Amino acid sequence: MTASRRRFSVCVTVTYTHLVRLHEWIDRRSLALHDAVAARIEADPQLLNVARENLDRWLSVAPQPALLEWKRLLDATPLPALLALLRSTGERAARLRQFSAIASPA
Repeated sequence: MTASRRRFSVCVTVTYTHLVRLHEWIDRRSLALHDAVAARIEADPQLLNVARENLDRWLSVAPQPALLEWKRLLDATPLPALLALLRSTGERAARLRQFSAIASPA
């Protein structure tokens, strides 16, 4: 392997590692935010109305699949299950947090 190729390989590895760590940090920050939101909603469930209003406004402009999923969740999920989802480290919860309609009440 040439020196130039080694430098490129190191650069790609460092950049990839940096991006993975950055994404992990973003996921942890998002989880912490949603945990705080869940605590506020738990104390005052009426705060879910803010999320519902945001969702309705956003859906009227652009009915994205993630927003439609949040709408179904807010309409049909019992509060304890919704709070558990907000605090979950699972794959579905992480995916939903990337396009969250619920973070604004915090």
